[in-house]
Amino acid sequence: MLKPGDAAPGWDLQCAFDGRISRLRLDRIRSEMIVLFFYPRDFSFICPTEVTGFHKAQPAFRQEQTSIVGAGVDDAELHMRWSHELGGISYPLIADQGGNLARQYGVLDEREKVALRATFVLDAQRLIAYSVASSVNVGRSVSETLRVVRALRSGRLCPADWQPGDEFGPVDEKL
Repeated sequence: MLKPGDAAPGWDLQCAFDGRISRLRLDRIRSEMIVLFFYPRDFSFICPTEVTGFHKAQPAFRQEQTSIVGAGVDDAELHMRWSHELGGISYPLIADQGGNLARQYGVLDEREKVALRATFVLDAQRLIAYSVASSVNVGRSVSETLRVVRALRSGRLCPADWQPGDEFGPVDEKL
């Protein structure tokens, strides 16, 4: 699995976004940061809770100059049908058919041929700033991802459970 400091592999893949199928390239996303999250499958039990959770939190991420991109191994047409069933999703769902992108990020379950639940935060240089993965049966916390984005954007030392408005660590220390 890629770790902080690693270069984020690029992509140019079909995606479902804004009610249509198009293509999305990493190098065309202009936000300061990107949250790229992988999930196992459309039309599953846990995935909709995460996908709609990121949708509901989209305004807060946008305020942090951060784009959200979801990635699953299903094709773009299925992503589009699923996002419509979910009531619409405010960010692209890229179609990682075959799991090549998940493999490049080190989060493809080769046995099941699905992505793990993995979250990557990419910085302005498109280096990995944060990465975490969990078993497919445990959903991720969208609010924790937002907290991490805010902490990373602060550029300061942020203790465990830090929230905006809490004290930072000393400015002159690195760790």
